[in-house]
Amino acid sequence: MAKLYYTNLFSWKDVNQLGDLERFILVRDTIPDEKLIRKLERERKNGRDDYPVRATWNSLLAGILFQHPYVESLRRELRRNAQLREMCGFEPILGTSAVPTSIAYSRFLSKLIDKEVLVNDMFQELVESLREILPDFGKEIAFDGKALASLSNGKKNEDLKETSEKKDLRKEHDANWGTKKYTGTDEKGTVWSKVKSWFGFRLHLIVDANYELPIAYQVTKASTGEQPVMRELFKELAKAHPELVKNCEHGMGDRGYDSVKTITVIWEECKIKPVIDIKNMWKDGEGTRLLKTRDIKNVTYNFKGEVYCHCPTTDEIRKMTFGGFEEDRQTLKYLCPAKQYGFECKGAKNCSIKCGLRIPLEEDKRIFTPVARSSYKWKRLYNKRSSVERVNSRIDLSFGFERHFIRGLKKMKLRCGLALCVMLSLALARAQNNQMHLLRSLVKVA
Repeated sequence: MAKLYYTNLFSWKDVNQLGDLERFILVRDTIPDEKLIRKLERERKNGRDDYPVRATWNSLLAGILFQHPYVESLRRELRRNAQLREMCGFEPILGTSAVPTSIAYSRFLSKLIDKEVLVNDMFQELVESLREILPDFGKEIAFDGKALASLSNGKKNEDLKETSEKKDLRKEHDANWGTKKYTGTDEKGTVWSKVKSWFGFRLHLIVDANYELPIAYQVTKASTGEQPVMRELFKELAKAHPELVKNCEHGMGDRGYDSVKTITVIWEECKIKPVIDIKNMWKDGEGTRLLKTRDIKNVTYNFKGEVYCHCPTTDEIRKMTFGGFEEDRQTLKYLCPAKQYGFECKGAKNCSIKCGLRIPLEEDKRIFTPVARSSYKWKRLYNKRSSVERVNSRIDLSFGFERHFIRGLKKMKLRCGLALCVMLSLALARAQNNQMHLLRSLVKVA
């Protein structure tokens, strides 16, 4: 936290409840920013200290928490709200003149842009603190990419060519175009598809699926593919938080992450059971396939991982019952439906799988995963993937990314990092103060 080194004879707490400012106090006193603050103070050295580093930093945190879209909005609030100025650490006796100028804020933000590593360190420390205070934090995770659209239209004016010596900083030079395709089937069975395109950036996010809090992130240009970045995020997460990854059981993602490479990293390298929706990449008209790894001719499966047995006598097709995942053998066990449901099978005497069947994951790593796609458990877990959508919604609505004025990749990385740090700091403070019912909330007052 950015500790304040001054005392006042008068305190707003003596005459008024903190109200909405309580949230700011929780963030200010919880966020592990001392290393960053001391770095900024050392850089200032003996320079002018009209606007103290700690107070200016705290005011930026307040701007993020109270949803101010730009600096001028924050400055107006600081000039109006004397209580907030004092909570930030500005000298009360100076009144509105204590509020930093627009130029002062611009210079301060330019200093912060170069501190991306320290901001990331704050984020990692908050994740570790939450893991220590919440034993099941990170047990089930969800991941997805999020579009961060810029207000710029992405068009270039050829009549006004800019040189490298003189660049218009008001324009967006780092962003580019990204697309994402959505497909599905409606109630009538008609296949539909929708392509979303935007100009800006992309936020890659891993969140706790139960507490709905971020545990890893990365910001890239919009055109950057989701899968390669997510694979690197999982590897970095395993290095930064080995205990969290060790205790993590399942990771949920949409069909955009359906690939052998991604599943291999999540399961074989991180030992997290992937629960990822699947795309139908089979040829048109191909409904089922025979097993490749087993010399059995009366068992087939479809691209959704459903396994069927064919009666040797009547050729009747029945869906086999899932019997569990055997981790030591890396196989999925399937049981005879006649034995499980108690009906007579005329071909039981000649059936080679009457005692069950084991299918190795190597048969097809996309289709056969540690949590069988045909099981009820898979469906129950996959429903938790929506947790990442709710986190994305809070990023948009509570932190103003739905309509922002941020220009440049470095600024976007800084702004996303600070917003996620504020989110985690507030959640950590809630947990430390026995306010678990408010753990996910960013706007409610205890």
